[in-house]
Amino acid sequence: MELHVRRWTGGARTALLVHGLFSDSASWHRLGPSLAERGYTVLAPDLRGHGRSPRGRYSPTDWALDLIDTVGHTRIDLAVGHSLGGLALAVAAHAIRPGSAVYLDPAWRMSAEQDKRSRVEWSSWLEWTEPAQLRARLGESWPRDDLALRWDSMWRTDPAAIPGLAAGAGYDHSPEPAPWPALVLGADGSEYITEAHAQELRARGVTVETVAGSGHSWFRENFAGFLRRLDRWFAPAGARRQREGDS
Repeated sequence: MELHVRRWTGGARTALLVHGLFSDSASWHRLGPSLAERGYTVLAPDLRGHGRSPRGRYSPTDWALDLIDTVGHTRIDLAVGHSLGGLALAVAAHAIRPGSAVYLDPAWRMSAEQDKRSRVEWSSWLEWTEPAQLRARLGESWPRDDLALRWDSMWRTDPAAIPGLAAGAGYDHSPEPAPWPALVLGADGSEYITEAHAQELRARGVTVETVAGSGHSWFRENFAGFLRRLDRWFAPAGARRQREGDS
């Protein structure tokens, strides 16, 4: 399935940004322009069932195949995925083969108990009638404009996407070792990137960090801090390019 894609035009390199459940490409309204300023042309699709993309059958495989259909023939220098987006990106990465990948508290693994609990909780959010209820759930660290965007995108999400992700049996789509650099930024007390899971990922060559004091959406809660960490992630690749240019 071809997805609707939001673009920010920058340089010759290409970045792919993949949002989480109940969000859409507008969630990258800060990161998209910032990456364009850093020389990237940025592609931010709306996942199936979200934003302006088509509806259909939902599963991690379907979301991943949509990414491949949409950007599989494009060279992706940097890929960033949040939560569900991190899951879809990891499943699709073998075909997309990004130059590097950054995963923001990715939902790679859920036990059957977590799965069933999450399905009930996420479904209950669709009974809310006031943005204040979303604020109470997400916390005061969310900027007002991000909260408004999330409130709007939640009502554009097909409710059938919830059982598509949380089908009740649990799952594990943790990535195997890959030849490209990968960074995981986990939330403080993450239900997805536990310490035991982090150790497994490090053994596979993934750089895993827990962001102290952060919630599930650190890139929204403290964008300046997130961007500083992203710039440090870019630095080794930039140094390599400089060395290659000098040789």
